[in-house]
Amino acid sequence: MQAKQTVRAAVASAVVGILAAGNLFAATLDAVKEKGYVNAGVSGKVIGFSAPDAKGVWAGMDVDFARAVAAAIFDDPEKARFTPVAFKEAFTALQSGEIDILARNTTWTYSRDTKLGLEFVGTLFYDGQGFLVHNKLGVKSALELDGASICTQSGTTTELNLSDYFASKGMTFKPVVYESADEATVIYDSGRCDVYTTDASALAARRAILANPKDHTILPEIISKEPLGPAVRQGDQQWSDIVRWTLFALITAEELGITSANVDEMRNSANPSVQRFLGTSEDMGQFMGLTADWAYRIVKHVGNYAEMYNRNVGPDTAIGLARGVNALWTDGGLMYAPPVR
Repeated sequence: MQAKQTVRAAVASAVVGILAAGNLFAATLDAVKEKGYVNAGVSGKVIGFSAPDAKGVWAGMDVDFARAVAAAIFDDPEKARFTPVAFKEAFTALQSGEIDILARNTTWTYSRDTKLGLEFVGTLFYDGQGFLVHNKLGVKSALELDGASICTQSGTTTELNLSDYFASKGMTFKPVVYESADEATVIYDSGRCDVYTTDASALAARRAILANPKDHTILPEIISKEPLGPAVRQGDQQWSDIVRWTLFALITAEELGITSANVDEMRNSANPSVQRFLGTSEDMGQFMGLTADWAYRIVKHVGNYAEMYNRNVGPDTAIGLARGVNALWTDGGLMYAPPVR
């Protein structure tokens, strides 16, 4: 009898613990709903990823991602707000609760994922560090940069990657250290350094705003892996699931051929995968505290991954980036989402 009571007490204690954990895990979603918006920390200065236009309207891959999260929760992408955060302040802003998501073209690394109390939920854009050079240098390869002066941002993965690459090739360089991308652009464009190095996508964005973009070339070498993706605070499983599956929903929609233009029509599809995804046959949203049509809302308001990519950084934009490794896995790229089932 005493043994049974002990077991019952243990079970009751476990249930209380699970319920308490559930309340803790729901903290961010509840707070977001209470204030009525999702606050995303962004760079605010990288065209194609996050930057306001002359009228103050935000645009970019990171911006659209935050809007997709807001759409999933509120059925309204405009309930995403954007807080520009400098690189050195970004992680603290997330840790302190100042922002709900860090969507700031940030590289997912081991130390950031394990030491800082953060959780990267996936890769929004696969990138790598490259080199931008003045055409007048006549340089065609990074292997020709021995002795060059190179603009590099302090305290970033860029700085370490640069040192490692030159050491491995037996070359030397003269570092010109800067604090911000704006400062680097001015220094480079004025000719005070021969080379500007950072993520290749950011180089394309920065080249687009130089005085004479056609006078500059991004060299073919990519010297690092820079998986850029959104991060949340550790310890809130529900919130991390929402943000992670927002990313997967964007990719899945492209896989299934669902776009912002045909999503209403696709709700009548006989395809079981489409029915599950759009919430017409099963309520998959309940497991995250969302509505059955959470994925429909994302696609209706923001589109799929291809739409988001093409309007912000694709070949027809000023950035002009081909899909490359950011293509779907079915097209030879790395974009892959677990099944919604």
